Amino acid sequence: MARDRTERSAAEVVGGCIATRLRLATRVITKLYDDALRPFGLTVAQMSLLAVAAHRGVLRQAEVSAQLQLDDSTLSRNLDRMRANGWLEVVPEADARVHTHRLTGAGKALFERVVPVWRVAQRRAGELLGRPGVEALRRFARASGFEG
Repeated sequence: MARDRTERSAAEVVGGCIATRLRLATRVITKLYDDALRPFGLTVAQMSLLAVAAHRGVLRQAEVSAQLQLDDSTLSRNLDRMRANGWLEVVPEADARVHTHRLTGAGKALFERVVPVWRVAQRRAGELLGRPGVEALRRFARASGFEG
């Protein structure tokens, strides 16, 4: 009897866990974007950083960490790579604790070249998720306070 209950519970978790399904969806969608951006030497996380810098004019590390929900080590690693590739440069600040970056000419040119490829990946991701899935993500972002 207890074994049956355990098996039913296990089947419920394996077959219906929202967290597991969401992690799978995240891996599939991230791979789609990363595959599209790879020829440019970019990941989807780095593309997001380029977009924030292009949109705001500057990228403040603490602000973008909160907006994109990136941990400090991942964000620092990506910023280091992007500076090494010449896409971002450090903006001197009066407060040394504030780490600010801006796009270089090469970063802006890269961003403009890659947006059409990103749009193709965006369309494909939308097809995979379907309109209700995309709308659910937008509602979730709004409700969670993470809409950019």
